[in-house]
Amino acid sequence: MMSVEIHHLGIQDYQSTYEAMQEFTQNRDEQTPDQMWVLEHPSIFTLGLAGDFNHLLDHNTEIPLIQVDRGGQITYHGPGQIIIYLLCDLKRMGIYVKEFVFRIEEALINTLAQFQIEAQREPGAPGIYINSGHPTFAGAKIAALGLKVTKHCTYHGLALNVNMDLAPFHLINPCGYPDLETVDLASLGVKVESQEIAKALVIELQQRLQ
Repeated sequence: MMSVEIHHLGIQDYQSTYEAMQEFTQNRDEQTPDQMWVLEHPSIFTLGLAGDFNHLLDHNTEIPLIQVDRGGQITYHGPGQIIIYLLCDLKRMGIYVKEFVFRIEEALINTLAQFQIEAQREPGAPGIYINSGHPTFAGAKIAALGLKVTKHCTYHGLALNVNMDLAPFHLINPCGYPDLETVDLASLGVKVESQEIAKALVIELQQRLQ
C-alpha cells in the first residue's frame, strides 16, 4: 500500500486551494500517491452544495462566503484552525466512505485525548464534539468534517479548532444547527501551538489511512 505524502502549506487562500484540490483529483491516476495538505485559511464561510444560505445569520458580514461541492451546510474557517485536506483513493485503500469517515473521526478523538480532552461522535451530526460529561462545554463542536468523492477518490477533509476567534461562528448556524456551540482547544484550557496539534493529528491519520 502506498504511503501518504504530507504537505505543510502554511496559510493558504481558500479559493485557490479548493481549485488545486479539484485539479489534483481530476488529473490523478491509479499510481498517484495519496496526499494530506496541512494548512490554515484566512477567514471565510463555506456552504455545501445543498446548503441553505439562510444559515448565514448576518448577510452583511465582511467575511466572504463561497459555495463548494462538498456535502453539508455552512461552516467557518479562519486563523488558528488546523485544516487537513485528505486526497485519497478509497478504491485502492479497499474501504468505503463510511469507514473512511470513521477512521478520520477516530484520529481526531485520539489526538484530542493526547491533550486530555475527551471527545465523541454525535449520531446523525458529522464532526467531533466535547464529551457530554464536560462541566462547561458538553456537546460543543470542536472539529468539522466535509468530504467530496469523485471517481472513488476523496478531497476536502477536516477542520480542528485550536486557538481562534470564535465570534464568526455566532454569525451562522454551524453546519446547519441553530444554537450549536463551537469551541476551540484554547477555550478548553489547552495552551499549545497549532504545529504540535497538527503533528499529532497527522500521525494518527497516517496510522489509519495507510
